Amino acid sequence: MYLTVIAWLYVVLMMSVVEAASPQGTVLGAISTFLLYGILPLSIVIYIMGTGARRRARAAAQAAAEALPAESSEQPDASGHAPARDAAHTPAAPMREKH
Repeated sequence: MYLTVIAWLYVVLMMSVVEAASPQGTVLGAISTFLLYGILPLSIVIYIMGTGARRRARAAAQAAAEALPAESSEQPDASGHAPARDAAHTPAAPMREKH
């Protein structure tokens, strides 16, 4: 795919050089030739040809997200603090005796 893109850009660049160097040609005509015959069509073609790769990447990212285990309450929440202990498993603090 990239070989075709490079070859087409070379051809369009040569067309632009000939347009600019021609006695009847202008630099503005060379720039418009390069943009309208080179950059615009190639951007459309590259976008269309990359559709399959984008679809595969999206499916791989979705599969990776589904493969991650569900977050449980025993894991920290990535805030840097220790996870809170469950109140049912925490022993009660000893009571002080009154004198």
